[in-house]
Amino acid sequence: MRAGLEGGWLVDARQVVSPNCDERPAAVVIDLVVVHGISLPPGRYGGPYIDQLFTNSLDSAADPFFSEIEGLQVSAHALIRRDGSVTQYVPFGQRAWHAGQSCFDGRDGCNDFSIGIELEGCDDQPYESSQYQSLARLIYTLMQHYPAITPQRVCGHNDIAPERKTDPGPAFDWGHLQHLLAVTPHLPEES
Repeated sequence: MRAGLEGGWLVDARQVVSPNCDERPAAVVIDLVVVHGISLPPGRYGGPYIDQLFTNSLDSAADPFFSEIEGLQVSAHALIRRDGSVTQYVPFGQRAWHAGQSCFDGRDGCNDFSIGIELEGCDDQPYESSQYQSLARLIYTLMQHYPAITPQRVCGHNDIAPERKTDPGPAFDWGHLQHLLAVTPHLPEES
């Protein structure tokens, strides 16, 4: 992924536009990144189902689990697949519907001031090295455009909604991500 944003969209990322977003409140400062984990069906990777969920086109008959989430209207700003490839669903300046009822640093409604990034994965399975690399590059790019985002303002969904959510889970290596954020400015660009 080449670093850069144009009109709120990542340069060189795959784009799939989600309707599950709206305008942020006036004068809000984007100052938080929320890391999520997702697999559809749970524990299985690949396939079109995450795109379909985020575009309200998931066929509830395609898997028994899908009937449990039928009608759900959600989206993250971006998804990082197991191979490190990035898909963006919502421009970063808009509010994606990723956090739900949430609170960070005494502020409720994290969707208002955060950017949501999904990693294809499960709470109890290690994430791929390529995902950490892409995540660090993406967060670094976001920090260049939204200076209120710092490495200390990157958290998990479980941190902002601990009673409801567990992702990205105990298998996510926060120390590794923080190390990559420290060295990312010195890494060569991917082609």
